[in-house]
Amino acid sequence: MVTTGQPSPAFRTGLSEPRLSADEIFTGALDDLTPAPGWPRPVLLDHDLLILVTHGHGTAELDFRAVSCRPGTLLHARPGQVLRCLGPQLDATVVCWGPDALRGLDVDPDAVPTYRQLAGEDEDAVISEVTQLAVDADRHALVPAAAALLRHQLAVLLLRLSLLPHPGDGPAPGAEAETFRRLCREVERGYRRTRRVEDYAAQLGCSVRTLTRACLAVTGRSAKQVIDERVALQARRLLAATDEPIAGIGRRLGFPEPTNFGRFFTREVGVSPGAFRAAREQPLPVRSVRPRPPADSPVRAGQA
Repeated sequence: MVTTGQPSPAFRTGLSEPRLSADEIFTGALDDLTPAPGWPRPVLLDHDLLILVTHGHGTAELDFRAVSCRPGTLLHARPGQVLRCLGPQLDATVVCWGPDALRGLDVDPDAVPTYRQLAGEDEDAVISEVTQLAVDADRHALVPAAAALLRHQLAVLLLRLSLLPHPGDGPAPGAEAETFRRLCREVERGYRRTRRVEDYAAQLGCSVRTLTRACLAVTGRSAKQVIDERVALQARRLLAATDEPIAGIGRRLGFPEPTNFGRFFTREVGVSPGAFRAAREQPLPVRSVRPRPPADSPVRAGQA
């Protein structure tokens, strides 16, 4: 089992304060991510996380998709996602880093898959690297000169994970996958302002038909469905992980009238915003499959 010392207070990602600075790296335990024992509700993340399960069995819910966890399970959670981990015997080591921690290094965290079940030599290598990173983060926590060591250790770990084979991933259609990625990037920037496919087509310099064809090829859903699902996902995140008023959430997502937001959410999710929030403490059923990459993950488009 990977062990670490006491995590920095800044490691408590789900709390409003304090926060990690942009270039910091910390390691800690799973329960350090939630402000209340037992994970009574999902936690809205504001930093990248790697979660390596080291002991026990349980369930992780990442953006409301449940996955069974056991030793060797690795999860990569991203800023803006919501996370909830259930199971009193579930233990894991978490690596957390700020957005500038890898600046200048040739590594892309988005190349690391959302979920992997490690085994054999791959599991041994990852455990070894996570263990050393955790030991050095604890031992040199107050040594400024150790920052470079931790940055390079994290880079090596992420590179190793990005090079692991992706069993079951079929070839993605090249041109359509690239169009889909471009659309996802634009949706991520603009979903609070517009949900019109025509607006995104104009921004990307292509036709609505082209966007719809790309989305159908990669996801089996239309461009309009992809855009609306991204908005609905953000609504679910905020309803589940915050106490912000429902009307305020609607306004943030481009719905000046609460009734319009309510109708949209009910159509997309199947229940009203109020009912969804009231049920946020109920865990999802466990499904022993890897979760589909979230809709706001354009880099992994076509890998679902």
